[in-house]
Amino acid sequence: MDQAAKLLHSVFGFPDFRPGQAEIVQAVLDGRNTLAIMPTGGGKSLCFQLPALCRDGVTVVISPLIALMRDQVRSLKAVGVEAGALTSGNTDAETEEVFAAIDAGRLKLLYMAPERLASGAALGLLKRANCTLIAVDEAHCVSQWGHDFRPDYLRIGALRQALGVPLAAFTATADEETRTEIISRLFDGEAPATFLRGFDRPNIHLAFAVKDSPREQVLRFAAARKGQSGIVYCGTRAKTETLAQAFREAGHPAVAYHAGMDAEDRRHVETRFQRDDGLIVVATVAFGMGIDKPDIRWVAHADLPKSIEGYYQEIGRAGRDGLPAETLTLYGPEDIRLRRAQIDEGAAPPDRKAADHARLNALLGLAEALACRRQVLLGYFGETSPPCGACDLCDRPALLFDATEPVRKALSAILRTGEWFGAGHLIDILTGTSTAKVRERGHDQLPTFAAGRDLTKPAWGAVFRQMMGRDLVRPDPDRHGALRMTEAARPLLRGEAQVTLRRDTVVAAQHEPVRAQVADADAGLLSLLKARRRALAEAQNVPAYVVFPDRTLIEMAEKKPATLDQMAGITGVGAKKLESYGMAFLEVITGAAETLHPARMRLVGKPEGALFDRLAEVQLALSRGEDGTGKHLSCTHSTLRQIAERRPSTMAELQAIQGMGELKVDRFGAAFLRVLREI
Repeated sequence: MDQAAKLLHSVFGFPDFRPGQAEIVQAVLDGRNTLAIMPTGGGKSLCFQLPALCRDGVTVVISPLIALMRDQVRSLKAVGVEAGALTSGNTDAETEEVFAAIDAGRLKLLYMAPERLASGAALGLLKRANCTLIAVDEAHCVSQWGHDFRPDYLRIGALRQALGVPLAAFTATADEETRTEIISRLFDGEAPATFLRGFDRPNIHLAFAVKDSPREQVLRFAAARKGQSGIVYCGTRAKTETLAQAFREAGHPAVAYHAGMDAEDRRHVETRFQRDDGLIVVATVAFGMGIDKPDIRWVAHADLPKSIEGYYQEIGRAGRDGLPAETLTLYGPEDIRLRRAQIDEGAAPPDRKAADHARLNALLGLAEALACRRQVLLGYFGETSPPCGACDLCDRPALLFDATEPVRKALSAILRTGEWFGAGHLIDILTGTSTAKVRERGHDQLPTFAAGRDLTKPAWGAVFRQMMGRDLVRPDPDRHGALRMTEAARPLLRGEAQVTLRRDTVVAAQHEPVRAQVADADAGLLSLLKARRRALAEAQNVPAYVVFPDRTLIEMAEKKPATLDQMAGITGVGAKKLESYGMAFLEVITGAAETLHPARMRLVGKPEGALFDRLAEVQLALSRGEDGTGKHLSCTHSTLRQIAERRPSTMAELQAIQGMGELKVDRFGAAFLRVLREI
């Protein structure tokens, strides 16, 4: 474990493990079968990358999307780790490079798509590569209960048995049914070491709003965050195109993304999003699982998501760098009707339909929450929390009222009209609006006619929407979406229960923009650092965050390191990146690049670096002896580095170091040993 902690700092530039990481890394290092459920942005990749560097042989990583694999390989190579991917998108040269690294024994991580496991050659290849660990990313894809089911994931369990190696599975979301199926499919029913590391993403602000000119609502939300990367999820392909066009007309760089596009066009959008600052992607749920861009500052849903798991995954694409991010989800009665109809009209068996309705109910419970949304969201995943102070309902508490009587009146109107009508007609009855349709059917003679005049039509609309959100009524697809009472409503109708609803008015979401990333005094320097990053990234044809993520540049702007040693203490600056980029960024901060001898560069950021500098000072002072008249003597940088690293404690040990002869020991020995004792 000590080795893993050292590599965490020296390779990846992180001073400490995030909460929950160390235990998972230890389990994987011990060769235990492992299942880890961690929040998006929680650092799950490091939980198999670090053990891969510590273990003999190759760790094969099963990952669902080419874009995701390419991104991780790029990032690993940037910190000096031998990694490669075998995908259908490889060039011949890329594939040859991977095989050469395997044959030379250099490769530590090999990324593969699950579809490649269908090839009979896969097993032989992995044996040839000396595969000693299988890591499965996005492990929920193995479950038919999950929202991203991939049938090729079902082959992984057999692969594990054939290779006889441990398996570590990772996912950001997995309810009890999904976890059970993962264990069954991947671990042959034998319980692995399981780590459930919480689902909370406290840096993400949660907000929902009822649709009211939804295009303008989304445009206003994005306008307050202009220049920041964001994703807008839509329910249809056509909507992604029209909304992307609306963004462009409003002056935002925006592109559409959906499964109906050519594969090459989709790849182009993915590449642009990874590399461009401030791009907005308007997409269906086809976009996102392979995106690991750390600086997405906001996610909006122009339509209600399909489930609470889908919602959690999609908002989880924001703020992976740990910095503040915001979300907005729009919904309305039509969304609820559509989602119910999709479930009811599908070909799934009744138990699956019931489970899907339950998942939708959980999401609607979040949408129609009366208090802290984060409490509701985490409660679904079995966690408790105090009010978060980082959601719209904590920002502005909802106005509540006892809606028991209005709900009973609404249920009575539904039943007295035979469950054959939608909310619009029922509201006309309750408010005493004598339309032609009401009169033709004699509904103006019902006891419920005008029984709800104390509420306005918009208020009744909110009541019916919340009734659908609480699954008290459902649209019936066999009756053209007419509202039908559910069993959950019967206690209310019988007077055995009460219900509290929001007295909500339809208002545009009012959020403060995400706070400035740095203080005003540091903003100019941060812009210069980002410009230098952009230039370096473009020169290397890699996404900007592969050079450094925003969090690292922000820390540079705030701490303003003046030396490479100080730069090495910045989070995210490992040894390889310090060597590659340290001087370039130091030049931006100080106005001049620091030049160090290669021997001294090897000690940057280490305690031995300060020792080297002190030895060099002592040597310079004594170069012509104590009286300044002796013959000039000096040690090479390499010799000073060896002394700093080996820390000899006696004259004999000092003389044994290459480059230290008798004359140099006589001249410098006592002073060097004194420095070594002091530091």
